[in-house]
Amino acid sequence: MKAFNSIANPLSSFFFVCILLLLANAASAKIHNHNFVIQATPVKRLCKTHNTITVNGQFPGPTLEVNNGDTLVVNVVNKARYNVTIHWHGVRQMRTGWADGPEFVTQCPIRPGKSYTYRFTIQGQEGTLWWHAHSSWLRATVYGALIIHPKEGESYPFAKPKRETPIMLGEWWDANPMDVIRRATRTGAAPNVSDAYTINGQPGDLYKCSSQDTTIVPVDSGETNLLRVINAALNQQLFFSVANHKLTVVGADASYVKPFTTSVLMLGPGQTTDVLITADQQPARYYMAARAYASAQGNPFDNTTTTAILEYKTASCSSNCVKTNPVSPSLPAFNDTATATAFTTKFRSPRKVEVPTEIDENLFFTVGLGLNNCPRGARSRNCQGPNGTRFTASMNNVSFVLPSNYSLLQAHQQGIPGVFSTDFPANPPVKFDYTGNVSRSLWQPTRGTKLYKLKYGARVQVVLQGTSIFTAENHPIHLHGYDFYIIAEGFGNFNPKTDTAKFNLVDPPLRNTASVPVKGWAVIRFVADNPGVWLMHCHLDVHIGWGLAMAFIVENGVTQLESLEAPPVDLPVC
Repeated sequence: MKAFNSIANPLSSFFFVCILLLLANAASAKIHNHNFVIQATPVKRLCKTHNTITVNGQFPGPTLEVNNGDTLVVNVVNKARYNVTIHWHGVRQMRTGWADGPEFVTQCPIRPGKSYTYRFTIQGQEGTLWWHAHSSWLRATVYGALIIHPKEGESYPFAKPKRETPIMLGEWWDANPMDVIRRATRTGAAPNVSDAYTINGQPGDLYKCSSQDTTIVPVDSGETNLLRVINAALNQQLFFSVANHKLTVVGADASYVKPFTTSVLMLGPGQTTDVLITADQQPARYYMAARAYASAQGNPFDNTTTTAILEYKTASCSSNCVKTNPVSPSLPAFNDTATATAFTTKFRSPRKVEVPTEIDENLFFTVGLGLNNCPRGARSRNCQGPNGTRFTASMNNVSFVLPSNYSLLQAHQQGIPGVFSTDFPANPPVKFDYTGNVSRSLWQPTRGTKLYKLKYGARVQVVLQGTSIFTAENHPIHLHGYDFYIIAEGFGNFNPKTDTAKFNLVDPPLRNTASVPVKGWAVIRFVADNPGVWLMHCHLDVHIGWGLAMAFIVENGVTQLESLEAPPVDLPVC
């Protein structure tokens, strides 16, 4: 008996320690309760006041701060005149797909006068994410930062910064954005481009009636601060720079990266980048600025520049600096693909990571625009795209159509027939010179609500191939419910025989939104370990409206912890 006890005691001590650690983690995790009231609020920008849809009367909306492991409970009350949903961009939503938010994908919209409570836990993520409306173009003004600090008692993998500041880059229309997209949907033409870009909701000094409210970011000489840069713009990749200051990139999309220093960032809509900035210059005022990276040749875009001010808070500066104009940064030209590429290809994970090497699902998705012929009997005013057509977009020649009577997740979970099919093609139905001159016969995609089914635990590789149909451009592709490794990117048509040599299977970055290069490709890998229905789409909102999207069904695994949770009782009904 004594011999048995000598073995049992160390084991029981080990389990006791494990239980204590679990209890300690559970005790430090918090539940954060918030109320979001979606409502129209007078907001004045560019000399005019608009009745703007906001959260709690704020534009941008509230910044939410949590620790890794915490739970968020957000009650959303819709007092606006539009349907609305909220998406927690980049949150893994493990088994909580009902809280993901895209309209008609994981839920029906919250109707005017109704409410819905989002409940989910942040698991294993640290850094900067954000939340936004995922219903038509409400995202233009309904958005805010979501900051995830390390667990209590844990620290950043870099020296603790003196201050942390969210820098939200946005777009502003001197009109109701919902009217802008409705007109474009009716006419089939491209929507009007924005009238301004914003930093934390303010256009900045270079726009009319705006300099009084320019965002100011204070710094003390010598201190190092953390800027959490978020591209919340609807339809535009953006370059960002701070005059005379270097930026050290330490994180992206709520994952740490191997630090590197740069003078300019490029973010696609949906992407976040955490940077350290040291106030090591002469005390003065320095512009932070953002302007378009517009890769589509000949396409109109908002060619303005938004600014905020990095202001040194020292005695010598406070009296003199205000009288002088801030120092301006040098930003790349709008079509500087070389700078954009040099930036995106610098990202690495901080150490060796477990990239799936055996692949169960090898998928090849073309992404790009198209044109639909004017429907028979339609009026010319409804076909104002090029040569009397209507703009469209597709993945693997399927232009995605959202259902309207059920959400895809409800239809999947309840086995409701006729809402979607599971025949989304694993490869393009027709092979062609994707980035060359594309035959006009390939310009018109088919419409459908086609999903692709994945077994729980499947190891997935997706080649995202840009196309030159109508025009080639950089597409920020976002996958809901997952982070993925970007193992390679390049230009031209992906060649499986030669381009696999470029694969980084050692320390690729972990992201939730990949910038697919203009006339190029990106390859991503992930393990399908989160059951549910997950949208993959271009984060240029004009493109998702045209159908540049698809969705994965990830089946339940064997155990309860590998299965989707039951839907909440207050899930909105269609």
